[in-house]
Amino acid sequence: MMRKLIFAALLFAPVIRAQDSAGNAEAGKRLYMKNGCYQCHGTVGQGSVAGARIGPPPLTAQGLIRYVRRPAGQMPAFTDKVMSDRELTDVYAFLKTIPPPKPAKDVPLLNDLCGK
Repeated sequence: MMRKLIFAALLFAPVIRAQDSAGNAEAGKRLYMKNGCYQCHGTVGQGSVAGARIGPPPLTAQGLIRYVRRPAGQMPAFTDKVMSDRELTDVYAFLKTIPPPKPAKDVPLLNDLCGK
């Protein structure tokens, strides 16, 4: 019996680790809202006057974590006491679900403003 449990653990460990490293987008969305990220970056990472566009993320998950820990500009640092690496990985997974913006050429109003 013990051998079967060990075998199953070894067999499924890579799958569990892969899911862990990918993050949980649903949990990430909750954390994004709970920790106030939306206040500067918008509810879907679209950015605002106060914060840069972050959805979909231009960084890797590790890059996002490093930046959140030691940001540039006016963004406050989020220590691991505020949001763990696991939680930031979930936020990253949420940001990855956000579709990229349309190219400017595909936005009629922008074309009208530019005289095209």
